[in-house]
Amino acid sequence: MGTASAAASATATYVTTSDWGNGFEGKITVKAGGTALNDWKVEFDLPSGTSISSAWDAEMSRSGSRYAFTGKSWNKSLAAGTTMSFGFIGAPGGVKSLTNCKLNGASCSGGGTTEPTPTATPTVKPTVTPTATPTATPTATPTVTPTVKPTVTPTVTPTVDPGPSGKKIVGYFTNWGVYGRNYHVKNLVTSGSAAKLTHILYAFGNTTGGKCTIGDSYADYDKAYTADQSVDGVADTWDTGALRGNFGQLRKLKKAYPHIKVIWSFGGWTWSGGFTQAAANPAAFAESCHDLVEDPRWADVFDGIDVDWEYPNACGLSCDTSGPDAFKKVVRALRAEFGSKALITAATTADGSGGGKIDAADYAGAIGDLDWLMPMTYDYFGAFAPKGPTAPHSPLTSYTGIPQAGFDSDSAIKKFKAKGVPASKLLLGIGFYGRGWSGVTQAAPGGTATGAAQGTYEAGIEDYKVLKSKCPATGTVGGTAYGFCNGEWWSYDTPSTVKGKMTYAKDQGLGGAFFWETSGDTANGELITAIANGLK
Repeated sequence: MGTASAAASATATYVTTSDWGNGFEGKITVKAGGTALNDWKVEFDLPSGTSISSAWDAEMSRSGSRYAFTGKSWNKSLAAGTTMSFGFIGAPGGVKSLTNCKLNGASCSGGGTTEPTPTATPTVKPTVTPTATPTATPTATPTVTPTVKPTVTPTVTPTVDPGPSGKKIVGYFTNWGVYGRNYHVKNLVTSGSAAKLTHILYAFGNTTGGKCTIGDSYADYDKAYTADQSVDGVADTWDTGALRGNFGQLRKLKKAYPHIKVIWSFGGWTWSGGFTQAAANPAAFAESCHDLVEDPRWADVFDGIDVDWEYPNACGLSCDTSGPDAFKKVVRALRAEFGSKALITAATTADGSGGGKIDAADYAGAIGDLDWLMPMTYDYFGAFAPKGPTAPHSPLTSYTGIPQAGFDSDSAIKKFKAKGVPASKLLLGIGFYGRGWSGVTQAAPGGTATGAAQGTYEAGIEDYKVLKSKCPATGTVGGTAYGFCNGEWWSYDTPSTVKGKMTYAKDQGLGGAFFWETSGDTANGELITAIANGLK
């Protein structure tokens, strides 16, 4: 393919949009200068041992460590001053810049010899660790199929029975689920979950530099969906201003299911470290969050913001020493910035032990500015302690032999209530996954192990939809289920134990339930159905 000469000011700028250790996602933006680009070709070298497996919005070729990308039929010509972007998936991670980058034979920086530097801080895709939630490392190739705007009749006609008895049913939807998990917003429709959810927590936005920032731009608002993949049966377009990705699909979901509210969740296990800097200037942090959540491109998609800080004035992946008032001050600043109509929620520790993480921050002092609070009543125990003892990761109540007192849902709920958090502002957490050990010889809890059991995406973790067949429940303990099979011991919730937990939620006067996360359920939504029916 021939290439036209680049104007001196034409540039190609590289950004690592996501980095999850053993892989990364890169994005290159080509910008035409004072004259049009009738064609473009970007070339660069990668470090030895690094490779690119797939690309979208460009044709890719390779010669040794040098990669070349050329335009597709719809994006190879750029008018003066306009831009286009293409992306790719590579491995391993750690790529922060490109070597010897050329745009149509000239330097990518616009004709000079200096290599361009990334314009965004490379991010790390959230991973699962104790008190975090199971995630999937992307393995699928993001695909984009350019389309023209079709005239397809929307295919969704929902039958909705939201909020039984006014209870909230809140589910996390992960932006990285569109990769290896191949789970998309439309799955909420086909599984029947959309008709039962009252709120969606979109996870995660990043917290860095004292600001709220985008977590994954490709998954969030750039990935194009074909008609058969789209909530309303209408394909995404490349029209100026068109909103694609999960944000675009959530907009369509809300149109079809107007009872659903969507809340953008920031932080999580991996990205909670940024809250420490946010706490140093809560007003500036809140302003940045408002600017991002209410960005005109997607302001109608989101109804508020969720703070998933793990953990204020305590240790998670990193340790925070901002003081017991830091959480309250951040929440208060968010409420002042977002106003009274926006939803502001928080996912919090569920450590009910004496002197534990609930005692480290003034959650009760913040509750007046929160719509509700979500103690993460799961991940209490797991193969992050590889030798055991085996114990359920989400016990509802304590039981004889529990490895640590206060590590159960009931202890957490009672502790929050005792501190002055109203029951109606507390939601009970449910995990749509299990945690497991291998090398176990006894069926009852409390056994020793040799390590983590094998999981589809991560050792020691597996979705409910897999476990229900792989290792069916053989017993219950502390109000949740466990299964012992082939030397493996797994704990997880079933429709039956979820029903028991919903009875507890109603008896305690709680505001409802939330769960991590939507892709762990069966194709017909067994667990969310149990939540919805159990709260009636």
